[in-house]
Amino acid sequence: MANRPPIKTSNSALIAMIADEDTITGFLLAGVGNVDLRRKTNYLIVDSKTTVKQIEDAFKEFTTREDVAIVLISQYIANMIRFLVDSYNKPIPAILEIPSKDHPYDPAHDSVLSRVKYLFSTESVASGRR
Repeated sequence: MANRPPIKTSNSALIAMIADEDTITGFLLAGVGNVDLRRKTNYLIVDSKTTVKQIEDAFKEFTTREDVAIVLISQYIANMIRFLVDSYNKPIPAILEIPSKDHPYDPAHDSVLSRVKYLFSTESVASGRR
């Protein structure tokens, strides 16, 4: 536990978003949006013209940025890049899959929930051996 990376507590931690236009608009109205001096935003609006490559690039960018603490991604979009989402294993930024207006949330596809289920099933097996 001593080797865990320190969690930044500065006021500059951002929430990044990869979602459809309605979801992004809602979060922008709540004040989550940010545009830095280089005109880079903390969100990607995914529509029918957005390529999987653009989604992958945005995910990689948001997960490597120092000022991002949480990446919110619509679950149906996360399914498009599931291999990237499932292979991501760092605690910061945290990856949270959220529902969208047109696509309901399915807990069977959530990578965080599947990891939690795996941990609890391993712990329950290990505790039974004592």
